[in-house]
Amino acid sequence: MNEELELIIDAAEEAMQKAIKHLEEELVKVRAGKASPSMLEGVMVEYYGSMTPLSQVANVNTPDPRTIRIQPWEKGLIDVIEKAVLYANLGFNPQNNGDVIMINVPALTEERRKDLVKRARAEAEHAKVGIRGARKEANDEIKQLQKDGLSEDLAKDAEAKVQKLTDDYNRKADQEVDRKEQDILTI
Repeated sequence: MNEELELIIDAAEEAMQKAIKHLEEELVKVRAGKASPSMLEGVMVEYYGSMTPLSQVANVNTPDPRTIRIQPWEKGLIDVIEKAVLYANLGFNPQNNGDVIMINVPALTEERRKDLVKRARAEAEHAKVGIRGARKEANDEIKQLQKDGLSEDLAKDAEAKVQKLTDDYNRKADQEVDRKEQDILTI
């Protein structure tokens, strides 16, 4: 029976790790004032009839803290990439000079910073919901094992381990969002 409990706890921890990983990925997309190629991570470009990530059809870099430079690998893609950046609705206004696309990342206003902090906190809350969901699933499985003959002491110990994992991963989510908040509010 202990092996089953370990599997349940491991599965819960894996689900919680995925929630934190997803949070980290989402927080990267919340821009903090400095230009970063990751700001364009979700942009998809039509390339020979299929939707392809921007990073697979162009070189994206930041020559300075306020500029993103997109160098398409094929010159014919420049207009398609420009439209894709506009349609991505990221608040950017790309400029096309025929060879490269330049995006000036505007400085954040105080109001925009507060909105970004709210968005970051909302992402952290989504992660916590995922963590609590993993806890509930694990506890339900432990209760089922208890009905099937698992001793009460083992069940209580397993539930305590799951709760400790939940607390640890909730703390990690808070740390991630606090770090991002500092990043956003730093001028």
